[in-house]
Amino acid sequence: MRFILRRLGFYCAAFAVALTLNFFIPRLMPGDPAATLFVSLRGRMSQQSLDAMRAAYGFDGSLWDQFVAYVIRLLHGDLGVSTVNFPQPASEMLLYAAGWTLFLVGVATLLSFGVGILFGMLAAWRRGSFFDTLFTPVNVMLNAFTPAVVALLLLYGFALQLEWFPLGRAYNIDLEPGWNMAFIGSVLYHSVLPLASLVIIAIGGWHLSMRNTMINLLNEDYITLARAKGLSGRRILFRYAARNAMLPQITSLALTFGFVLGGALITEVVFNYPGLGKFTLAAIEKRDYAFIQGQLLLLTFTVLLANLIADLLNLLLDPRLRDRSELA
Repeated sequence: MRFILRRLGFYCAAFAVALTLNFFIPRLMPGDPAATLFVSLRGRMSQQSLDAMRAAYGFDGSLWDQFVAYVIRLLHGDLGVSTVNFPQPASEMLLYAAGWTLFLVGVATLLSFGVGILFGMLAAWRRGSFFDTLFTPVNVMLNAFTPAVVALLLLYGFALQLEWFPLGRAYNIDLEPGWNMAFIGSVLYHSVLPLASLVIIAIGGWHLSMRNTMINLLNEDYITLARAKGLSGRRILFRYAARNAMLPQITSLALTFGFVLGGALITEVVFNYPGLGKFTLAAIEKRDYAFIQGQLLLLTFTVLLANLIADLLNLLLDPRLRDRSELA
């Protein structure tokens, strides 16, 4: 329990530091969103309108007053007003984009993790076999590809040339969004190529990590003892080798999920997918501080939460850590 409380205290302190930096860093930059909008209008905005706009964006008053107002707004779920889609709240844009990113990158992470872990486990167990000599070099090669190359190749081959899949977007624009089979089918159909581009690249990393960990564990004394006792290969593989090899993989998976809401910028831009990566790029280009701050805050929260979940999972799965935490 003391271990968990210490970790909670650490993550709360880290979030407080991130929140403070998230407020001050944009304000250390020259100008503000209202001034940027004023310049873009080339003097067609009055000083009164500029002051009202600066107040709407939370850039009026002293720095301390702005910080207090910023924290109070955050406690009420108010991230400010977007400059890209003025006067739409940044929180609405963030939630909309986060939903699509969570679906796309989350599903891709789970698929690549499941397939990669299975491939790595079998490759280590059958080291030197046809399966290992075929899939391990292939996954090493795929892992070296950049997201842009894979996404563009899939777009060119299956969307432009073969015309099997649409060129982009998250669903058919002729459909009304809703929980019906037509809309869900359109979403799944439009997600095939973006999902494939993310999964193809990510499988190799999980494969190689699981394979290397398994190979080291298969040489341990307790595996030799299990074989000497006459246990079945299936039981040794899943109950002894794979179970212990999964511990670092679960930690990596939790950390990967923490960055899911960072978006997949290149994939989302190539396939014109309305996720956080694409929205954040537009926000940076337009200096939409409210959206950028909200995105960084959301990413910080999910990364810290993922670290906490990883700590708890390791504590649950590894009895040695529980013993150490009780002694601490």
